[in-house]
Amino acid sequence: MKLTIVEYPDKRLRLKSKEVKVFDAKLHELLDAMNPIMINTNGIGLAAIQVAHPVQVLVLNIPDEEGEQTPENLLEIINPIISKKSGETMYQEGCLSVPKFYEDIKRSEFLTLHFQDRDGNTRTLEAEGLLSIAIQHEMDHLEGVLFIDKLSYSRRKKFEKEYKRMLKERKES
Repeated sequence: MKLTIVEYPDKRLRLKSKEVKVFDAKLHELLDAMNPIMINTNGIGLAAIQVAHPVQVLVLNIPDEEGEQTPENLLEIINPIISKKSGETMYQEGCLSVPKFYEDIKRSEFLTLHFQDRDGNTRTLEAEGLLSIAIQHEMDHLEGVLFIDKLSYSRRKKFEKEYKRMLKERKES
């Protein structure tokens, strides 16, 4: 399965993702294709909607202490639900669908997540720090929300201007 990252301002990023009801080879093929594209584009998380599949599927791979994203750290999260959030943190986020743009975003420091794995088994995960931030960021994608939507009005206007200039420069080169 060949996947490409959908980039802002593509309207597909605004779609709400549908619940996964069938855990079959087609889902496994999507999951298996998402991880390499995430790693190869220097991402730590990827929602299926970012590769034009509007289903509630995420992959996450937080780098270890050496900065490596190992297969044993890969999380495949399907139909996620956050049952508890606490604390507050700021983190400079980026997004594979909004390349070369980073901004401080406020998120919950801790969360409890319920989800299904690739075989439909129910799982629970306690997350904190970067993992918590990445889960919240990717889950926003499932609702058609981008991290830039969380910016103040003035910062969002500045972003739009900078991003249009960057797209124009990219087309000219």
